[in-house]
Amino acid sequence: MSDCIFCKIIAGEIPSSKVFEDEAVYAFRDINPMAPVHVLVVPKEHIPSADGVNAENSHLVARIFEAIPKIAAAEGLANGYRVITNCGEDGCQSVKHLHFHILGGKKLPDQMA
Repeated sequence: MSDCIFCKIIAGEIPSSKVFEDEAVYAFRDINPMAPVHVLVVPKEHIPSADGVNAENSHLVARIFEAIPKIAAAEGLANGYRVITNCGEDGCQSVKHLHFHILGGKKLPDQMA
């Protein structure tokens, strides 16, 4: 999508701190980190949210989850990490492009606010 900030990041139109890339997945550091390690992992194909995952594109979610352990290991998250996706307004999804947050680098709270 032409107005999607993550599509522009993937296309190289907006700079990012890339940590991983393959033919289907792009991962980069969050500009407002909520933990010492905060990486966003996105499919290169635009999917608006988790609600947009279907039989035709679900293989991209599998590719993301194949990449996540590699990214976590490269980031030194041997003691664990959290993977989160937000969906819709009530889920606080700020960018309408499916993305997963990898959070780690410290003991994370066991409850959400």
